[in-house]
Amino acid sequence: MSWKPEVENIERRTQFAYGHGGEAAVAKQHAQGRLTARERIDKLVDSGSWRELGVLAGKAEYDSDWNLVNVRPSNAVIGTARIGGRKVSIGADDFTIRGGSSDAAVSEKWIFAENYALEYRIPLVRLVESAGGSVRLVEQMGGTKIPGYPTWLMATQLGVIPVTAIALGPCVGLGALKAACAHFSVMVKGTSQVMAGGPPVVERAGMGDKIDKNDLGGSHIHTRSGVIDNEALSEEHAFELVKRFLSYVPDSVFQLPQRVTPTDVPERREEGLLSIIPRERRQAYKSRKILDMVLDRDSVFEIAPNAGRAVVTCLARIDGYPVGVMINDPYHNGGGLNRPAAEKMETFIDLCDTFHLPMINFVDQPGTLVGIEAEKMGNVRGSVRVVSAIEQSVIPWCTVVIRRLYGLAGSAYGRLQGVNLTYAWPSARWGSIPMAGGIEAAYRAELEAMTEQERAQHMVNLEKKYDHLESPFLTAEKFRVTEIIDPRDTRRLLCDWIEDAYRILPEQVGTRSRMMRK
Repeated sequence: MSWKPEVENIERRTQFAYGHGGEAAVAKQHAQGRLTARERIDKLVDSGSWRELGVLAGKAEYDSDWNLVNVRPSNAVIGTARIGGRKVSIGADDFTIRGGSSDAAVSEKWIFAENYALEYRIPLVRLVESAGGSVRLVEQMGGTKIPGYPTWLMATQLGVIPVTAIALGPCVGLGALKAACAHFSVMVKGTSQVMAGGPPVVERAGMGDKIDKNDLGGSHIHTRSGVIDNEALSEEHAFELVKRFLSYVPDSVFQLPQRVTPTDVPERREEGLLSIIPRERRQAYKSRKILDMVLDRDSVFEIAPNAGRAVVTCLARIDGYPVGVMINDPYHNGGGLNRPAAEKMETFIDLCDTFHLPMINFVDQPGTLVGIEAEKMGNVRGSVRVVSAIEQSVIPWCTVVIRRLYGLAGSAYGRLQGVNLTYAWPSARWGSIPMAGGIEAAYRAELEAMTEQERAQHMVNLEKKYDHLESPFLTAEKFRVTEIIDPRDTRRLLCDWIEDAYRILPEQVGTRSRMMRK
């Protein structure tokens, strides 16, 4: 009279699912240096926390008496787990079953994992490895379908919960979309590729000769193009990157980022800050060293380090509080703003504004890059979009001008409306244009009328005069900069400011909640 036979049927079907695509397919996956979907989940989540959903989904085979013979499982593995003690929703592609093809995935299943994360306001983690659409399946279905999934709330979830994605093998078509459409994305060097269309599609379209999939969409391409944020050296490294990213952001926009117990003191003063900016204005310096000396020790987590390299974007902590941080890198275009760097800034500002991360901007901005190629690239458009992103943000901003602040790009240092808290180091200089080039242009006729010796001496006199006019102390006298500070005091002042910043963030969370309810 019991239901034991049916319960045993559940167990039998579950074992089919746990077999993935069969021993040969699993062995092939391992031979290519890649784990199976469930092996990946085990390494990613807290031990014992995985709760799989939809394990019975798939295509079953029955004999003439309707007895179960075999089950080919769905190639989507979904469920919930904990990462660092926090609940997350996970969707993983199983490449051992029809190459993780999106057409064979039972779309209702992976979409359920995504919508579950959205409805229950928990972070989403995608483990992506999908060969995209399948011509064989189109043949079996007897026709094609219009692309897209109306029940997949892809855009909505980006405004509510943290979405992370790891490309762990070939990610083609829908797989490429799932890998790239995230707040934080990772590729594994050498074993993952992200492509709108694979090599056969590219070759058939007459867009090139036979091409290797890694040459087409490897991490060396897409972590530099801006499609994917970070490059991992192994699958385990990729899991660690996602874990670390999630530690800085809240579960949803309805919560605040969590402060950790500080392991660093606000009063720490680094003598190296007094001399890190060279007096020779054309000389570069290592901007990341400034972050290490000012922010909480070992808290800097850089995002998209290989794209838009004129600017460094990272998550970090100050006195235990999570923050977003930007700093220019003078080793790349002198730190000047071009379109790739602008797009990187715009994306990062949107991330921080979405998840209530106050922004600290260390600025050494010589301006928007100029020249024929710069104009073709559309750098001015990029600069305009960054300024717009800053002004549309509602998070608290604190700007520290460490050297230059010029031109249109120079106005992208912080929100100009409301309280504009701006500190400057004594090395700071600013203006509509850099004085060095502007002097020569302004006095061209006068200089051309002089002898070479007279011209050289006159330029020395003019530069001395304008160097004084460019002094940040003259700006401070008019209170057009909040304060000029000893660089060694930067950490102490930021630790004081971050307390005020987090005081007003609950109000923003409340505003977001009211907007969502409407």
